[in-house]
Amino acid sequence: MSPTAETSRQMPAEVTEQPVLILALVWLAVSGCLALASSILIADFVVPDHDWIADTISDLGAGRYEFIVDIGLYAFSAALIGLAVVAAHVHLGAWDWSVGIIALVTFGLLVFLIGARNEYGDNDSDGWVIHTYLVYALGLAMAVACFALARGAARASPRYRTILIATGIVWVISAPVFFFLPTDVDGIYERYLGAVSLVLVLTLAHLFYQRAKHRQAT
Repeated sequence: MSPTAETSRQMPAEVTEQPVLILALVWLAVSGCLALASSILIADFVVPDHDWIADTISDLGAGRYEFIVDIGLYAFSAALIGLAVVAAHVHLGAWDWSVGIIALVTFGLLVFLIGARNEYGDNDSDGWVIHTYLVYALGLAMAVACFALARGAARASPRYRTILIATGIVWVISAPVFFFLPTDVDGIYERYLGAVSLVLVLTLAHLFYQRAKHRQAT
């Protein structure tokens, strides 16, 4: 083997960010948020005798029209996993950023499982009812993602760190309250928590969008 070939074989492969891939996954993330919000809004009107203040999103995910919200949940799951792929492609931190990537993947898989199980903690599914455990894990994954990604996001702009930390704090304070609310208002409160989770996704989507556009311009 020639020295040139040996040197070429030992050289690491060139790694570059791909703006087109980043933008495609960013739009997937935004579309997933829109799909989830739209599916809930549509189901609110389609499902008979549904009270969006008292009845939870989980109530919309069960019964004859369950496919409406399920589509939104699957789209949001894809949005989270897509963001995790972008975050791995554009690694902005150290160990904490890596933890945030794993948290995003876990968050996305949990959302998918909640939709796929069609089981909402009311013993309407055969076998072991795990909805509540999935919700606990989802809440933890959301919090970890916010805090773990904050330091790396600050490398793009301090405002991203501020938004992620603030979102994490709001989530940690607000999420446990849901389990102690009376049933006549837990529906609207769950929608509020859903909106908080969208802040995480849209903040990261904006960060990666700006980075991709900058890469294309240089």
